[in-house]
Amino acid sequence: MSTPISPETVDALLPEVAQLIVEALNLDVAPADIDPDAPLFGEGLDLDSIDVLEIALVISKKYGFQMKSDDENNERIFASLRALTAHIAAQRTT
Repeated sequence: MSTPISPETVDALLPEVAQLIVEALNLDVAPADIDPDAPLFGEGLDLDSIDVLEIALVISKKYGFQMKSDDENNERIFASLRALTAHIAAQRTT
């Protein structure tokens, strides 16, 4: 069972995760310019399934837990930068 993660913990981790995404995908956007609540797919960062695989790989390496492509919660996990960061904060081992 994971303990609830405070909004402050998520807010503190947001810049790091945004930087990770920008570097992993070579995005032409400043990490600080990513709206934490905007969708990562579609009108937000316009990511696709290949981008998600890249992000999952760097997250696994950096934070010490595996993200599974068949996880039924992936749509929720990757809904926004804030949702992804909250998931990382709850699951990270490093």
